[in-house]
Amino acid sequence: MSDLVLRSLTAGESPLFTSLPASAEVGRALLGQDFATLDAGGEYRPEWSWVALRDGVVVARAAWWAKPGDAEPVALDWFDFADGEEAAAVELLRAAPLFAEYGIVLPSGWREHPAPRAAYEARAAAAEAAGMRKLVERYRYTWTAGEDPLPERTGRLVYRPEPDDGAFRAVMARIMTGTLDAHDRMNLDAHGLDTALDETLAVLDWMPSPNDWRRVAYTPQGEVVGVHIPARNPAMACIGFIAVVPEQRGRGYAYDLLVECTHDLVERGADRIAAATDQPNFPMARAFARAGYPITQERVDFV
Repeated sequence: MSDLVLRSLTAGESPLFTSLPASAEVGRALLGQDFATLDAGGEYRPEWSWVALRDGVVVARAAWWAKPGDAEPVALDWFDFADGEEAAAVELLRAAPLFAEYGIVLPSGWREHPAPRAAYEARAAAAEAAGMRKLVERYRYTWTAGEDPLPERTGRLVYRPEPDDGAFRAVMARIMTGTLDAHDRMNLDAHGLDTALDETLAVLDWMPSPNDWRRVAYTPQGEVVGVHIPARNPAMACIGFIAVVPEQRGRGYAYDLLVECTHDLVERGADRIAAATDQPNFPMARAFARAGYPITQERVDFV
C-alpha cells in the first residue's frame, strides 16, 4: 500500500475534501449541512480542514469548526474515511495540530439500525485510537412553531434579569453541586469549581445572544430556584442553559424553566429552537418530552 500524504487544504480545495463522499448515516449531513471552505462561501477554514491522500485520492478527511473571530476550533465537525482506511483516519487525527470535541450526530434510535450503528462504531473506534474518549450520549431537539405546541406557562415562578455578574456567578456555583451534566462534571473533577464555572460561562459568553437575556427564577416567596438562558448559537435560537439549585430539585421546576425559556425565544421572534441534553439527565429529558420538544437526532460526544 502506498504512503499517505497528510495535509491541510489550501484555498480553492473544497472539491478535494468533498471528493470523499459524506456518510448518509451519521454526521453533519443529517443536519442538512454541506462542506465548503470560507473562500467557497462556506464556514470552514482551509487550514483547519485536513485530508489523507493515497496516490492523490482522498481516503480520510477531517474538518474542525469555529465561529468567525475564534482563535481555536471548538468542534470537530466532519470526519469520514473510505472502507478499509481506518488506520489512515487515525493517522490523520494524530497528525493535525488541532484539538476540539468530536460530536457524532446520529439519527434517533440509531442502535436499532445496522447502517448508522456500523458507521458510528467505525468512527468511534478511530477517534479512540487517536486518543479521544467517549464522554456522553445526548439527545438533540428541535421545536418548530406551527408543528409543535407552545406549552403554557405554569405561573409557579418569578423571573428576573441579574445584571450583577458576581451574583449570577454565585447562583451558577450553587447549580454545579450535584450537576447531572457530563461536561460540567468532567471539568469539576479535573479542575475544580472555579475553572468549571469559567468553562460554562465562557460557552454562554461565546454565543452571539446578549447576556441580558439571562434570567434567574424565584419562588413567589423570593427563594432562588434556578436559571434559564434563552440564547442564539451561530445558526439559530436555542435553549442555552437550564438548571435548578440543589435544594429546589425534585419539584419539576426544570419544566417551568424550559417553558419560560421557550416563550422568551418565541417572543423574540424564534420560529425554530434547538436544544440538547445528556441522555442520563432524566429530569431534563422528561421536561423536554412534556414540553413537546421532539428528538430530532442523537449525538455522542468524544473529548
